[in-house]
Amino acid sequence: MPGHKASKQKPCHHCKNRSASAPPDTSTIHYEKFWLYRHCSSVQQRDRQAQKAGQLFSGLLAMNVVFLGSAFISSMIFNHVAITLADVWILLSILKVLCLCWIIYYLLGTSRQPHAVLYRDSHAGPIWIRGSVLLFGSFSILLNVFQIGYSAILLQCKSRVEIVFPSIEILFIFTQAFLLWHHSKDCIQVQHNFTRCGLMLTIATNLLLWLLAVTNDTIHMEIESQLREVEQRFEGKALSFTSLSVCNETASCTCPNTTACKVFQKGYILLYPFTTEYCLICCSVLYVMWKNVGRRISHHHVPHIKPKFKLQGVVFGPLLGTIAVITGICVFMLYQIQATSSAPSRQVFVMYYSYYIVLLPLMSLAAVIGTIIHALEKKELDTVKNPTRSLDVILLMGAALGQIGMSYFSIVAIVATDPRDLLNSLILSHSVLLILQNITQNVFIIDGLHRQPFEHTEMSPGKEEEMKEEQNHEAYDQRRVNMLELGQEIRKVSLSYIHSYSHLSWKRRALKEISFFLVLCNIILWVMPTFGAHPVFENGLEKAFYGYSTWFAIVNFGLPLGVFYRMHSVGGLLEVYVTA
Repeated sequence: MPGHKASKQKPCHHCKNRSASAPPDTSTIHYEKFWLYRHCSSVQQRDRQAQKAGQLFSGLLAMNVVFLGSAFISSMIFNHVAITLADVWILLSILKVLCLCWIIYYLLGTSRQPHAVLYRDSHAGPIWIRGSVLLFGSFSILLNVFQIGYSAILLQCKSRVEIVFPSIEILFIFTQAFLLWHHSKDCIQVQHNFTRCGLMLTIATNLLLWLLAVTNDTIHMEIESQLREVEQRFEGKALSFTSLSVCNETASCTCPNTTACKVFQKGYILLYPFTTEYCLICCSVLYVMWKNVGRRISHHHVPHIKPKFKLQGVVFGPLLGTIAVITGICVFMLYQIQATSSAPSRQVFVMYYSYYIVLLPLMSLAAVIGTIIHALEKKELDTVKNPTRSLDVILLMGAALGQIGMSYFSIVAIVATDPRDLLNSLILSHSVLLILQNITQNVFIIDGLHRQPFEHTEMSPGKEEEMKEEQNHEAYDQRRVNMLELGQEIRKVSLSYIHSYSHLSWKRRALKEISFFLVLCNIILWVMPTFGAHPVFENGLEKAFYGYSTWFAIVNFGLPLGVFYRMHSVGGLLEVYVTA
């Protein structure tokens, strides 16, 4: 890939922290060049064509890597004799080492060049996205530690590659998380083509890791479900010789009866879903970085006041959301106790789906009311080009297809069998309501992301400083009183909160209440499937209708997308809450 000439000017020591509100001198701009467009009449036209060519070639690189890795993983699934899991791990290890080399070069070389980062995208990498990268990255590292310990205990029946592969992945996760935390906002202005290729290679590697995690999760749940069926047949004294041989093959490498092995095994199963979430989040942040390569942001498009998250002005949203979360945790715990001890009973399924049938209409109604309030607002739409917002919309719409697709498959299966049965009618209602909730919530979030933030004009800066000084003086006096007057201080804090709540207009108040309520609801709907509540595997209706293998393929494609949708919705709703 052809590069471009480095600037001969003196290094600018403040380039990395330079605000986009002060446009740099045009002599510091590194215009892109590409040999196909070297005869373009103007520098700007040549720069635009070179940028498109660089995106095209880096995209082709990622596409070929994804196809190669997908072919390996598919071959492992359908012909595990010729292509084994160790072969897939070796391929992914090579890709991760290449990504590590590029990330280290970017951190130590590219980003430190003169005028490398003249602009930073204020919308890219918000704190909850980068926090999610650190959180899920930490869980993924802990998962690999458990995998190393588990494989070390069972080294007599496992390959040594199963220890080397997690070690490389720990290094890859740590380095990538460091890159995304410190450089997710970069609009790199040097080494455009090499940076694009490195980012696309890293995106492709994360996609393959996600695909491997999904397929491994499929195999894990398939074996677990088959063993449960074998146990049920054994209890009914109907265990065949074939089932016994399958069970013996599955249990040929079982965990010994030691505390360490049980801890590693349970920790690995518990933390497994976080790997899929980490890979998808990293792909989204890396894609925004890829779109920002060579981007020059106008100083007119940078907000002068960045809204901050404040838990003031909301009462009913947190209250109702907390009730939904506590109720969901109780339902989840009851379901898990039944699912882990024995086969879930019919009453547990009725309780589980009834909780969803109560919660989903409330969420849909809240989203519809929020959309109507958006329509009544007089705020201007934000029409500035924003790669982060465009990606958020694509991810919301794409991830919602997982739950919507599974719901339609369930609807067809129930209508074609016995929709009048109590449990079947609950599953049918749950599927229909889930489709409506996804659609209404997407409309509310996408509409809110395209709105200009409210201007905070309730109080002048001088008055605010005067109130702060008065509050500080009062607090100083309060510390000198005895403990009997502590109630007065609590009362003043409560009055201050009520004052800030009543100061907001009814539209802003309603939007904040709705956004916060939906945030808490999406959190509990993310927690339940992430930590093991999968009634679609256990109710047996769709599995009997579509067949074992077909239904597992459908669910394991849709379920990770559904979990990612809930988590990504939380980020979008927090953005709507802040801008309100």
